Amino acid sequence: MTINQLPLTILILLTLTTISCAAEPPKNPQAINTSGEDWPVFLGPSGIGLSSETGLIKEWPAAGPPQLWQAEVGTGYSAPSVRENRVVCHHRIGDEEIVQCFDVTNGKTLWKHANPSNFSDPYGYNNGPRCSPLLTETLCYTFGAEGRLLCLNLEDGKLIWERKTHEDFNVPTAFFGVGATPILEDGKLIVLVGGQPNSGVVAFDAQTGKTLWESCGKNTWEGVATGWRRQENYEWTGEEMIVSYSSPIAATIHGKRQILCLLRHGLVSLDPATGAENFHYWFRAQVHESVNAARPVIIGNRILLTAAYQTGAAYLEVTEDSKSVKEIWRDTENLLCHWSTPIPVGKYIYGFSGRHENGSTLRCLELETGKVVWETTGWEGPLDHLSPASSSSVKNSKTNTIDPWPYYGRGSKIWIDGQFIIIGERGTVALIEATPDHFHELNRFKPNQLNYPAWTAPVLSRGRLFLRSETALMCYDLRNPEQ
Repeated sequence: MTINQLPLTILILLTLTTISCAAEPPKNPQAINTSGEDWPVFLGPSGIGLSSETGLIKEWPAAGPPQLWQAEVGTGYSAPSVRENRVVCHHRIGDEEIVQCFDVTNGKTLWKHANPSNFSDPYGYNNGPRCSPLLTETLCYTFGAEGRLLCLNLEDGKLIWERKTHEDFNVPTAFFGVGATPILEDGKLIVLVGGQPNSGVVAFDAQTGKTLWESCGKNTWEGVATGWRRQENYEWTGEEMIVSYSSPIAATIHGKRQILCLLRHGLVSLDPATGAENFHYWFRAQVHESVNAARPVIIGNRILLTAAYQTGAAYLEVTEDSKSVKEIWRDTENLLCHWSTPIPVGKYIYGFSGRHENGSTLRCLELETGKVVWETTGWEGPLDHLSPASSSSVKNSKTNTIDPWPYYGRGSKIWIDGQFIIIGERGTVALIEATPDHFHELNRFKPNQLNYPAWTAPVLSRGRLFLRSETALMCYDLRNPEQ
């Protein structure tokens, strides 16, 4: 069943994605009194954008939920991270990358830490950080656009240690800067460094920054069958960009703890203690200027991979000995997520499919078969009365008004209590109900400060919705006063 496949033909564009784990009693006199959960990592505690919070408002006012505060920030695509009464945003102003900590209740700055940055995006996108901060009870980790890895004190922002990964490891220049958010696992900071020849993934001691192990690269991919006609077995050149823009994720599969990394060439499973490989699986576009950016989705003992650039999706089952995977299905057309990680709900998965904004759709797929159940551009109404007015708006000839751009494009989303919150590329924020049977948008609004490219994933913590643009960090109240 196709819900809406009528894209408005205008404007196209390119790439993106985004550090992970767990804070201290609030030092601020305004104590946390709202039930819910922290969001201290990229895509939240679930690692894929699933929230466990309940009791929030189920419908929004026409102008959107109440805004609690707004703070000025610089450029970047990294999502904020929240730990109790602190929200940390990594951004860039001028020639400095800034880690800035705000009070979640009022948006006041608690501390800042700045470092010089010379990063310049080769495609003309902004030069700010791409990775989200990772907050523990006492520490804040950040990974800058040119590979500067920092460990800061979460209370005051003072530097504890740093590593300049592009200097410490042989890292070829990547397409879009550094964009894979690190994770914490058993005292180790797991970082997709992308170093040659076998430092694609590096584990650092989370307390000291010392290198513990290095893994992935030539030893992983040389001689591997590719499925390409032009190169059946991969020949290592020594110039490969090993790393991708897909953040690693830790999972227990068949009782064994594993680190799953979707690198540029494909999926690798590693032993977190030693970095030893469990298995690898080729998953790469035949286009040189391409990336893997959506995170692997772990569903029991199965793994879903997806990417744009005609790569598609694969649903894999890990063998009982965790030494290989078998394909349940693989398809090049049904789900091609550019950077936004799809979210599984029950026996279905929901994701934005498409390389470019124009023509991308939100799709519902049956997990077991990969079959598309429905898709939508995010606009269910007629189109004949809409015409382009600007890069983020359309003119409605029936009402003679300028309305926000109607489509989601390559949107970002999180799932909360049976509903999705979606951010469209041009700043539309929508609350939707989506089931295998139907798609229905309940409300939408357009914050003034949220404009194209709105590529940062939304964040929810204790009933507060955090949105980030290239100029502002915004906080909205989704708490239900009757709860």
